[in-house]
Amino acid sequence: MGRGGGALFVFWHPAKHSDLRGEVKIPTFGPMLKKHIPNSITLLNLLLGCCALVSILYGQYVQGFWFVFFAVVADFADGLAARLLGIHSELGKQLDSIADTVSFGVVPGAVYYSLLVQAWGLGATAGLQWLAVPGFIVSAFSGLRLAKFNLDTRQTDGFIGLPTPSSTMFAVGLMLIYALDTYGMGEWVLSPAFLYACVAVQSYLLIAEIPMFGLKFKSFTWAGHEVQFTFTAIAIVLLLLTRELAFSVVVVLYVLFSTLMYVMGKSKT
Repeated sequence: MGRGGGALFVFWHPAKHSDLRGEVKIPTFGPMLKKHIPNSITLLNLLLGCCALVSILYGQYVQGFWFVFFAVVADFADGLAARLLGIHSELGKQLDSIADTVSFGVVPGAVYYSLLVQAWGLGATAGLQWLAVPGFIVSAFSGLRLAKFNLDTRQTDGFIGLPTPSSTMFAVGLMLIYALDTYGMGEWVLSPAFLYACVAVQSYLLIAEIPMFGLKFKSFTWAGHEVQFTFTAIAIVLLLLTRELAFSVVVVLYVLFSTLMYVMGKSKT
């Protein structure tokens, strides 16, 4: 080998460079990826909410329902993942609030808007329909509720006012009753007076100072979870017996159960 070529080669001698071996660190991506799992699920919730919104506004109600259903699953899963992985971050909290505003705030408003458009026979007319705009009042109150929830330290094990996922499931239940004409109730749901009343009552319940029990299980023991187990069993039975009608009915029962427990608790004190 000529002189010039010898300069192109560097010979590694382990003995001479043994002190450098301990300094070479191979990066581990496990912890880095782990901390992003809950936020990724939250973003999935947001994506599903956007898909549900578009589906509903285009009259694809059954498809919209499934997007909402999986958004609810994602909303439950992100918190569960964060607890199991021991991860808590302010970013996750803000992301969760933004995702919920879309999936469980804007979406129910879109449901009422779409149903009111149908109720007033405005389906073939282009542009914003002012008679249907009051449907989005639910969206405004949902945003207010979510903002209050972020600041309210009382809502750890339960809720004060109707949770936005429950509010959304009630509206989506009405949408399914109309779309599938459940028990011949499709046209009845399209009464403008009924829909406006639902918007008013739902908006009030979102910010009402009424304690409502949570459905999260800290464990699977009966003690301390009697209400959750009982209500879950009732919901499953209603779903099997009444199909899509159950979604709205279960939310009504949830409000009634919670209100009754609140009144009984006050009477004892």
